[in-house]
Amino acid sequence: MSDPVARTRCWVKKVVIDLNLCPFARVPFEAGTIRYRVCTARDADGAYRALIAEVADFVQQPPDEVETGLFIVPHGLEDFGDYLDVLEDAQAALEEAGLDVMLQLASFHPDYCFEGLEEDDPANYTNRSPHPMFHLIRQDGLAAALENWPEPESIPQRNVALLREMGLPALRALLDDCRDGSA
Repeated sequence: MSDPVARTRCWVKKVVIDLNLCPFARVPFEAGTIRYRVCTARDADGAYRALIAEVADFVQQPPDEVETGLFIVPHGLEDFGDYLDVLEDAQAALEEAGLDVMLQLASFHPDYCFEGLEEDDPANYTNRSPHPMFHLIRQDGLAAALENWPEPESIPQRNVALLREMGLPALRALLDDCRDGSA
């Protein structure tokens, strides 16, 4: 499966939704209101500029048509450190533009590793994806979803427990299925 959008859709369905890592993902996925955009840049600077352009366009879209977005960066941010640098710069740009009250960036990367965790800790798979990507989340939509969810603060702990119980071989296989098209 060479198409980054197809790989990402597979990951959203088979990992995020089927494992219920994000209980709010099913509705926009099934409604078709997730916007998938693929970055054509091949370096970190180009990816940053393209992400900022995508944010500017995304906030102009009607929320009932484009509830959330995944900005996929297949090239240029393979290094997790470079990815984190772009994320930090993009978050600073959102704040500077006053868009942080409207939009939140969530981060996903094939080599995602939470600070303080070992690289092979299954908990990292809560944020591991087939490609580096940035999730554009409307703050209003997130707030509404959280209001209707009992104990939303328990979601991360539940996810970590589930993924550690599943173990690395199962998680790697799940992600590999979306990378190679066998899903």
